[in-house]
Amino acid sequence: MENFIVSARKYRPATFETVVGQHHITGTLKNAIKNNQLAQAFLFCGPRGVGKTTCARILAKTINCTNLTEDQEACGTCDSCVSFQTGHSFNFHELDAASNNSVDDIRSLIEQVRIPPQAGKYKIYIIDEVHMLSANAFNAFLKTLEEPPSYAIFILATTEKHKILPTILSRCQIFDFNRIQVDDISGHLNKIAQRENISVEADGLHIIAQKADGGLRDALSMFDQIVSYTNKNLTYKSVIDNLNILDYDYYFKLTQNLTSGDVSNALVLFDEILNNGFDGNNFINGLASHLRNLLVAKDPQTTKLLEVSENIKQKYITQSQQTPVSFILTALNLANQCDLNYKNSKNQRLQVELALIKMCHIPSVLQLAQLPNNSATDIDQIKKKN
Repeated sequence: MENFIVSARKYRPATFETVVGQHHITGTLKNAIKNNQLAQAFLFCGPRGVGKTTCARILAKTINCTNLTEDQEACGTCDSCVSFQTGHSFNFHELDAASNNSVDDIRSLIEQVRIPPQAGKYKIYIIDEVHMLSANAFNAFLKTLEEPPSYAIFILATTEKHKILPTILSRCQIFDFNRIQVDDISGHLNKIAQRENISVEADGLHIIAQKADGGLRDALSMFDQIVSYTNKNLTYKSVIDNLNILDYDYYFKLTQNLTSGDVSNALVLFDEILNNGFDGNNFINGLASHLRNLLVAKDPQTTKLLEVSENIKQKYITQSQQTPVSFILTALNLANQCDLNYKNSKNQRLQVELALIKMCHIPSVLQLAQLPNNSATDIDQIKKKN
């Protein structure tokens, strides 16, 4: 039986063109190679799983390629590219600063830097998680980073730029990697599914992309897990079951109960959600997100801010047209207040239930506020209705 290779490794980008969601960085690096304006030191920073180390390796391979394409991409067939891909290149060194963070480790690196490349134009040194270096190691590295040999290029990668000494930052070209957009992640997952003959639903891929919070590696890990769970039939239902996410339909149904002032059904629905194993705090945060999405769906100009699939987007647009803005804003404020009080409350369930009851009475309160003189007779009539 063949060894299974996780998607994050199997489909790791090998060229700038295949990097997902970082076109501002790949375009700059390709232009630098084309114009022969490569810096001596680069700093790649950003959240986890967005392509920092991947871009560093692609850059290292490309600048030593002897047969670059017209698009400034590595050919993948020359001796330099082949030795890089098989892990036998003497011009490429990668150091994990998390486990090699002492002065001695940096001194050993500096000794290697003094030896020029035997083949190829550059020697490239990638230092991953560079913020983990000790203060003494940083100081030992300073002089080499400022005045390296002409053939040496350093690529530093970190998730925590604020921990790096300003003297190091001033010696590097800094590239800030973005969190990858939901649409980019779901599109990439869909391409992988087609290659692997996996049946998928678009709504399910969007949920994975949202849960990944901008990290493609996290999305690919979840994708592999759910594909195994569903035996290559990834559906929306299987995704929310596997990732323990509340179905959108709960929030759409709950909003209908709230706007109609149906306290009983709202509380029964919340009880059902708790019985399914969901946490009250996650629920109230999810409701706040749902209300925010309804507010965004009110205006065609802001619907692009909805990071959901087309099917769910239409549901939001439909419900937003049926829900007054005044209700959404008041309910959003109550949900936010409940979230702030939740952790300090001794009766957390009551906190959420109280917020839901208040939301159910928003329509009657708004109706009361709109009366011209708030006459006693009108107020009594409204009270009788409620």
